Amino acid sequence: MTNIVLFGKPGAGKGTQAEFLKEKYHLTHISTGDVFRYNLKNDTELGKQCKVFMDAGDLVPDELTTKMLLEEINKHPDTNGILFDGYPRTISQAQALDTFLASIGSQVAATVALEADDEILVARLLERGKTSGRIDDQDEEKIRNRYQEYNEKTAPLIGYYQAQNKFHAVNGIGTIQEITVRLSAVIDNL
Repeated sequence: MTNIVLFGKPGAGKGTQAEFLKEKYHLTHISTGDVFRYNLKNDTELGKQCKVFMDAGDLVPDELTTKMLLEEINKHPDTNGILFDGYPRTISQAQALDTFLASIGSQVAATVALEADDEILVARLLERGKTSGRIDDQDEEKIRNRYQEYNEKTAPLIGYYQAQNKFHAVNGIGTIQEITVRLSAVIDNL
């Protein structure tokens, strides 16, 4: 099982790139955002709890996120590997993921980070917000709050995965095709 964490700030292109990578490498794509939206749309108990945080532009607490993601992983027992998009976001989540994967005889093979300037990402999200209907993509203050949360809670994951020799940074600016080529070069060398 080849498990890859696709890492980056909101708007970095994780979802777009995941679509190409899942096909190319025959991976199961698990997007935290998609899992949240499913739970919100279906008005699950976890979805109701998450809605409060998402509407405020905050990251959902680790415990709720992990519960949803582990449920989703368990739906794919025969996969070649999982492409995690938006998870883990904290060291606590990474440790929970490592523990869970070890319990099924697997591990994270690599973390690949899409890196881009905040101003470019804010513009991307505001543009996406015009058509996505996502409240958290329509308010610049909420977007910047998400980046502050990312810097405080998610950026420490870089060191966590560097210590395991599993962190790879990729320039997230350019055409979709150029970025896919950069990501593929990293994955092909795992």
